[in-house]
Amino acid sequence: MENRKLIKIATAGSVDDGKSTLIGRLLYDTGSLTTDKLEAIEKTSRQRGFDYLDFSLATDGLVAEREQGITIDVAHIYFNTDKTNFIVADTPGHVEYTRNMVTGASTSQVAIILIDARKGVIEQTYRHFFISNLLRLSHVVVAINKMDLVGYDEDVFLKIKADFEALVEKSNFNAEQITFIPISALKGENIAKKSNEMSWYLGNTLLDHLEVLEPEDLQEQAFARFPVQYVIRPKTDAFHDFRGFSGKLYGGNLRVGDHVTILPSFTESKIKSIQLFDQELDVAVPGASITITLEDEVDISRGDMIVKSSELPNSEKNITATICQVNHKPLRIGDKYTLQHGVNRVFARVESIQSKIQTDFSGEENTEALKLNDIGKVSFKLSKAIHFDPYQVNRSNGSFILIDEGTHDTVSVGFIV
Repeated sequence: MENRKLIKIATAGSVDDGKSTLIGRLLYDTGSLTTDKLEAIEKTSRQRGFDYLDFSLATDGLVAEREQGITIDVAHIYFNTDKTNFIVADTPGHVEYTRNMVTGASTSQVAIILIDARKGVIEQTYRHFFISNLLRLSHVVVAINKMDLVGYDEDVFLKIKADFEALVEKSNFNAEQITFIPISALKGENIAKKSNEMSWYLGNTLLDHLEVLEPEDLQEQAFARFPVQYVIRPKTDAFHDFRGFSGKLYGGNLRVGDHVTILPSFTESKIKSIQLFDQELDVAVPGASITITLEDEVDISRGDMIVKSSELPNSEKNITATICQVNHKPLRIGDKYTLQHGVNRVFARVESIQSKIQTDFSGEENTEALKLNDIGKVSFKLSKAIHFDPYQVNRSNGSFILIDEGTHDTVSVGFIV
């Protein structure tokens, strides 16, 4: 069986821009809705007096969402075509749920930012593109929706495109990684089939565009980082001396024979073998969950990190990070948290809040606290050094979360600068 591609997508947009309808349409057009689900959509649409199928019902699963017709939490939806598997994080549109977009986009490769053709670029558009840029998503699709409500007017599309491009110029995002597509999710125009109403648009449909994206092009190129999640010691007669180190590989490849350094001890060794389930590998690629053995008897514990000796990360007790506050409790100078970096945990103290960052790219301002959904630049002092890369260099090894020591709630998401 041919291996399918896997593309991870985050949707974003303001309230009522049509995210849930778009995803429901994609599910319908790819034959991913079960018969009973489709029948339920047809029945509910009739009960509400609609003369069309309300595809938003396919994804708005929470009772509060169904009653209000909005999305208030991140839902993960799965669908596929003949060539590709897709995982979509459907994120909320309200300003107060910005934290949910950070959550949904943190593991995604592509963002689909919806814009209502009647409203154009608005505050939430700025915020959602800012987060896409902050999280280093590899590609952004700007889907200008509800073109049916503006008479499929090309000038409306071009005006919104120009406004968005002006926003891109304020960022460091590569303009070549942005694609603009005029659509009507409700009518199915330019979703899975070309629109006869917009013959002036010569590009791919949304689904065709997503299908031509290649995971290799969306994969970040970074140094190999292997945080140890589990030390395997079977202690059986057959594997009496076996000592393996299991975890997920991030950033780059590891190969049998590579000279490696174990952090935080800075002990050196060479990779003896790499195992993936019952397979012996010569090379492991990013994203693989593997078990490594080394040529030397080395003291390694959960939370340690194995890296190539020629590609050492930074090791510091003082770090500065861009913080997104995801908890109602404000972050203030002097606050103490548990900082979880990968599988490793250390104590952290807020040394300073350098600024609060405006998500419309207008600049920064002074503040004494970061409140829910605020984004700011913060300096921390740690109880011991962590071994990190800047987030711009390595997404997995440059991010962390802050945990409240009393409640054990996650209060912040951090991206090391």
